[in-house]
Parts: sequence; structure tokens; C-alpha cells
Amino acid sequence: MEHDTPYFFCGIGGSGMLPLALIVHARGFAVAGSDRSLDQGRLAPKFEYLQGLGIRLFPQDGSGITDPAQVLVTSAAVEDSVPDVVAARALGAAHLTRPQLLARLFNEAKLPIGIAGTSGKSTTTGMLGWILERCGHRPTVMNGAVMKNFVRPESPFSSALVGDGPAFVAEVDESDGSIANYTPWIAVVNNIALDHKSMEELRRLFADFTAKAEVAVLNLDNDETAALAATLPADKVRTYSLSDQDADLLAQDVTPAPDGIGFKVREKGGQTVAVRLLVPGRHNVANALAALAAARAAGASLEDAAAALAEFSGVRRRLETVGTKGGVTVIDDFAHNPDKIAATLSTLHDWPGRLLVMFQPHGFGPLRLMKDEFIACFAERLGPDDLLVMPDPAYFGGTVDRSVTSAHIAEGIGRRALALGERAACGDFLVENARPGDRIVVMGARDDTLSQFAAEILDRLKP
Repeated sequence: MEHDTPYFFCGIGGSGMLPLALIVHARGFAVAGSDRSLDQGRLAPKFEYLQGLGIRLFPQDGSGITDPAQVLVTSAAVEDSVPDVVAARALGAAHLTRPQLLARLFNEAKLPIGIAGTSGKSTTTGMLGWILERCGHRPTVMNGAVMKNFVRPESPFSSALVGDGPAFVAEVDESDGSIANYTPWIAVVNNIALDHKSMEELRRLFADFTAKAEVAVLNLDNDETAALAATLPADKVRTYSLSDQDADLLAQDVTPAPDGIGFKVREKGGQTVAVRLLVPGRHNVANALAALAAARAAGASLEDAAAALAEFSGVRRRLETVGTKGGVTVIDDFAHNPDKIAATLSTLHDWPGRLLVMFQPHGFGPLRLMKDEFIACFAERLGPDDLLVMPDPAYFGGTVDRSVTSAHIAEGIGRRALALGERAACGDFLVENARPGDRIVVMGARDDTLSQFAAEILDRLKP
């Protein structure tokens, strides 16, 4: 990458675009951008933060694309008809997708570490980034979520960290097939489950990803990743598990607590170290094992890595408690596919109390692809007194097949589920039905306003 190249990020406020723009800006490149949410007057603090860094923001009308030397960077959600894309094409400016630019930075690093899998990527990325930072490795970290440990008054949206060490830790995505662009030295795959693509395509993508790595970190508790581990040379595989005694890292004596979870990690042929996490759930034990295995492959000691994990405070919107009012606790959560939803509900059911869940599907396409899995997940995982309420799926424009709606999911689940169409109606339902001891859980992805919605629910509750 030439340092006199100016970059223009169309959709700069997106969860994957913002940290990439921050990394490019921190490395000395000129960065500007536009965003549909900015044009609509939403999420002002995020854009004020970017402007405070010296990043110029423009309307998404093509007015920011004025130089053929500019490189336009777009997310997957940006269509060719968007004025910025039209303007770049007219000028002959280069055009990269977000994953193409990220892969270029990632592949240039001396120690590229890719965190992949259907679920747990953001948390594992945050855990590993914190471990390497605390162990003095000065990593660069690219995450799709804000990492609480790196939040400071001057950097409230810390989904990226820029260091001068060899490690580049990045959350990499299989949903659009872009995982094929990355060449990791350490490849982590937490799990493989139906999400955006068919299982056949997912198996191929993850197999190709791990085959390119010098070290592959794989979860023996997931059937798909365990099968993948069996196909790779034994000397390049590092495995982890909560149950398989043959794993290189094994979690033992798992002990849930209201404010986290504890366990002991046994390294095969080595020592056993106690770990105490500030984030709850057995799924976070698995995420921690993945981060520990990757940290060991990167040269950190098990004791130092475990000590760092004890300070890890999580990432935003992952079982994040918004507050408690009138005996009702409001939780904001990113769960949006059946595996993530199952992990969230399982963790919350470790403790008594009815759950009032609002799940906003993250698109009509995923809802159609996973209709049966969503119904089965909620039918099995909701408690007998729990209630689920669903608005229509998130929709940000463009052409889409709307043949499967939230109403189909609610109908399949039965009496514990309602589809109310408008999100405001869901909010009214939650506030009107909450009683002391309940936990309200706001679930969904691809919509930053869900956090605002959760905060508004808390404000509306009776003291």
C-alpha cells in the first residue's frame, strides 16, 4: 500500500468498515468516508468521533469522490447504484471491497492470525488481542465489535487496535466467501454451523482456510471442526475442548458464577492453570480456550495468557447488561443465528428468572435459509415461562425475497412467541409485561440502533 493513496470508505460507520478505516488512518493514510446513517441523522457520536480524528465525512451522494487517485472501499451492503460507486466508476478510481482491503493488510503482516467460525469470532478476537497486548506483543487487532478493554474517553469506539508488533489479529468472515482471500499463519476456527451458506460450501471454505496456515486451532466439541482437524497434518493442529481428554487444551472444573465463569485449563503434556473470566457462559470458556491456544502458538506463556484473560471485560453487545430497574434487568446481545441464540439462552438459564426476548432477525435471506433451525432453537431453548416477541427483519434497502417473515417463525414456535411487525410494538409489549425478577433480552445483528432500543426499554421501566 502506497502511503500517498487516499482511501474513501462508503459505509464508514459499519461494524466492519469503521475499524478498518481506523487502522488505515492510524497507519498514516488519508481517509474520508460517507454513510447512509449519517445522511439520516442517526448515530451521531460515532461520526463525531471519526471527524475528531481528522477523517472527513461526506453525504453518500458521490460528492466525496473527486480524485481518480482515490481508492473507494465498500462493504457488501453497498450496491453498484450507490452514487459513491457511480462517481468512482466515472473517474476511473480503484474500487476494493472491505474484505479485499483487510486481506491485503492482513497478508502483509509478519504474523497474521485469522479468527473464523460461525460463532464467537468477535469475543475470541478481543480475548486474543487483549492477551497479546498484555503480554507485550503490541498487536494490531481488527474486530467487528467494540472491545471494552481498549475503550478510553478519547477512543470510545475501540473495535480496532494498531500496534507495531508482528501480530495482526483479524476476525474473518465466511458469510460472503471472502475468507478465501486470507493467508493466515495461525488459523482459528471456533465452530462450523449453518448460517449464510450451505454446509458443503462452508466445509470447503474452512478447509481451504486452515490448509493455508502453519497452525490451525480447532474445537473438538463441534462435530464439523473436529472432522476438519482429522483431515489436517497432526503437527499443525492445536485442539481444544471442554470434554475431549485428547485435546491439546482441556477445560476442567467449569464453575459458572453470576459475574462470569471459572475453570482450569490443562495443557496436554504440560501444566494446569486456573482461569477466571469476567464474561459468563460455557461458550465463553470455549472462546477462551481458542484464544489461549492461539496465544500459545504466537509465543505467549499459558500463565501469562490466563492472567490476561482474568482482566478481559468483553465486547459490546455480547450478553451486555444495560442496567436494572424495578427488579428487571435489560440485556443487549448480538445473537442472531441458532448457535448464538442457543448459547445466550443456555447461559441465562444458569440463573433463575423469566426471559422476555425480543429477537430482530438480521435479514430476510438468513431468515429464509434458517427458518426451521430458528424454530427448533427457540422451541427447545425457551423456558416454559419465557416469552419471545419478534419485529420484522432488519431491512436496509435493495431487492430481497420476503417470502419468509417473523410471523412464520412465531407460528412455528407456538404460544410462547409473537410477531408484532413494528419494533415499537415489541418495545411496548416488553415494558407492559415485565415484572420484578424478569430479564429482557434484546437480540439481533446488523442494526446499531438495537443498543439504543435496549437503553430506551430500560428508561421506560417502572422504578
